[in-house]
Amino acid sequence: MGKQFVVIGCGRFGESLAVKLAEMGSEVMAVDASAEIIQNISDKVTYAVQADVTDENAIKALGIRNFDVAIISIGSDIQASILVTLMVKEMGIKHIVAKAQNTMHAKVLYKIGANRVVFPEKEMGIKVAKSLISSNVLELIDLAPDYSILEINMNDEWIGKTLVEINMRRRYSISVIAIRRGDEMDINVEPDQVLLKDDILVVVGHNKDLEKIEKR
Repeated sequence: MGKQFVVIGCGRFGESLAVKLAEMGSEVMAVDASAEIIQNISDKVTYAVQADVTDENAIKALGIRNFDVAIISIGSDIQASILVTLMVKEMGIKHIVAKAQNTMHAKVLYKIGANRVVFPEKEMGIKVAKSLISSNVLELIDLAPDYSILEINMNDEWIGKTLVEINMRRRYSISVIAIRRGDEMDINVEPDQVLLKDDILVVVGHNKDLEKIEKR
């Protein structure tokens, strides 16, 4: 059975994260104070519950104690974010991921028991979901503004060749950090590993070099 996630706060980040986790086969409970948000997400996750997330009794009534991971993705209300993080920690949830607004907020979240703090930008929820599903796979990396991590499809000329033969770093100035093969993600990439037709390469590099390889 896959991991069970409760996502508390379903703004843009929380919603994209909850939906992606559900799409990847996990049991997901989405919780938000907005009836409209809950109605919109209800058919995309396992459970969708409208509740005042700052009300301890309301949170306890959700029965989230047995969930594997709690994601606190409350918007701009830092006080509520801290309060809910404390509550789920006291309930005994072993792994807590919390969204932070700034460095000071992050420090407080770590101090009160968050295992991981994220600073989401735009649609980062999808990347976080992948790293949560595949524990220890592709942790989010704080890259310089000019660098990115990208998934690229196979080029016909790479099929059946090894990474040594292709020599990505010299030819394209990018590095392969993982290979996705079906539902599996291999982060222990061997230089002599033969690439298959449907492999997806996870690469890191300067945005200019990544744009070139995307247009090839």
